[in-house]
Amino acid sequence: MKKLILSAALAAFGALASASAHAETLRVGMECTYAPFNFRTPEGQMSGYDVDVAKGVAEIIGADLEYVCQQWDGMIPALLANKFDIIVASMSITEERLEKMDFSIPYRVSIGRFLGPKDKDLKLFGEDGQPIAENFRNVKVGVERASTYSRWIEAKLPEANLQFYDSGQAMLLDLRNGRVDVAITNPMKAYLDFLSTEQGEKFDFVSPAIDEREYFGIGVGIGVRKGQQELVERINGALKTLIEDGSLEKFGHKYFPFSISPENWKGVGVE
Repeated sequence: MKKLILSAALAAFGALASASAHAETLRVGMECTYAPFNFRTPEGQMSGYDVDVAKGVAEIIGADLEYVCQQWDGMIPALLANKFDIIVASMSITEERLEKMDFSIPYRVSIGRFLGPKDKDLKLFGEDGQPIAENFRNVKVGVERASTYSRWIEAKLPEANLQFYDSGQAMLLDLRNGRVDVAITNPMKAYLDFLSTEQGEKFDFVSPAIDEREYFGIGVGIGVRKGQQELVERINGALKTLIEDGSLEKFGHKYFPFSISPENWKGVGVE
């Protein structure tokens, strides 16, 4: 009898060890160059707000992570081609993207804002917060290619003189050197990487926050291929926990002097 009990115990231990050895691994698509959201440290470690969120979710659902670096304009095609399982790359939830893929509830707010020189009275927006189209005609605007910002400008300001960039760093460098007059980007990143530095001391925000849901969505979420509702629900449950226990707020304050997390966990598919 004792031998049977011992054999059963050993079998159970072996099963647990086997399960642990074969823990679920989620391949995570990120740019890996988009500090402070997702980037590699000089030591080669992944870091940033998106990385903290991915790790927090993985810990709750019991998964290991494998990071896959991908350029932004190929991010969705790579997900659909099964090059990774989820996108955690500060991707805004928009109606256009929801036609191709599914998203979790938001884990970060999503807005845009224009930057420009302090010494130029550009008057690009009216008191109602709307852009003044004619005032953009002689202004060269920097914008990241294939971004929500470019879609907003092309829809709202079709006559604007646009200069497209493959990275925010290159765009801000050209703004500083006068190759573009203004640039539109994520105000959180712009504040940390530019406005709060010596290079950006002659520049400031020259527009109100732009948060039109049609273009900027309801926030930033984790992208998943369609047909994986069970995975979406598990991720949503983990994000809900991170929001309610204050973890998302703590993650944000590691990088920003202000809150960037949503006020609640309601979002796509959640009532």
